[in-house]
This record gives sequence, structure tokens and C-alpha cells, in this order.
Amino acid sequence: MKVLIQNRQKPTKINQQKIKRDSAALLRLLGLKDAELSMLFVNDRQMKELNHKYRGIDRTTDVLSFPQHSAKVNEKKGDYGTKELLLGDVVINLQAAKRQAPKHGLTFNEEFRWLLVHGILHLIGYDHERSKYAERKMRTMERDLLACI
Repeated sequence: MKVLIQNRQKPTKINQQKIKRDSAALLRLLGLKDAELSMLFVNDRQMKELNHKYRGIDRTTDVLSFPQHSAKVNEKKGDYGTKELLLGDVVINLQAAKRQAPKHGLTFNEEFRWLLVHGILHLIGYDHERSKYAERKMRTMERDLLACI
């Protein structure tokens, strides 16, 4: 398992070792122990640029996911069809995480972990925007994973 981190913002201090441990634990829980995950940490301005470029939305957001594969979860087997997998990129806006945490009644670290889980679930095919059922399914998985890390 490989977790790569690039930090392109300066104001918010992060513990990259803890992030790598949490990410590795999530990947193991999802049966992706041989997957590679890349993470990028940005600020509002950088995220707005990415959101506009890749989604055509001219505003900032908290997390973006860019899958690098077409594997979908096989829920009956709990596997993703391959052992070695370049999972993709999760981009987290740390400025947004700081701003949102108090609104959600969370600490910065709790908000960050939720964004991390949310982004990884998008990489493996979960999509809360598809339907109410898909949203409930994704929220349940988020809660279950957060309880384990």
C-alpha cells in the first residue's frame, strides 16, 4: 500500500504521518491493502481553480476525488476486482475544513478525517449525488469507517 501526500498550502499545519496511518487503515478496511492513493492539500483559491477546471463549477469546495480506475465495489465479495490498484487522487481544501468544522460540531481533525473518508469512497464508486438511496448508503459507510479509525 502506498499513500502519497503533497501539501500545496502553508497556513494549516498537518501531521503527514498520522494522515498516512489513517489512510492506510481506511484502505485496509476497504480491502484495498495493495492500492496506491495520492492526496493533495490546498487552500480555497487552489480548490476553486480545480473545481472550475474539472467540474465547470466556479466556486471552492471541500473535497474533490479523481479516480484513476474503473473498478467498482463487488459488495457480495467485498473486493474490487484487483489486488494492485492505482486508486486515484483526493484533493482536500484545508481552509474549508477549518471553516466547516465548527459548523458541523467537529474538531478540525474530525472534519479532516470525514473529508478523507468521503473522498476515498468517491474513488471507489460511491456517489451521494446519484440518488437518495446512494446518499444513505454512502453516509452509512462513512459513519462505519470513521468509527474504525
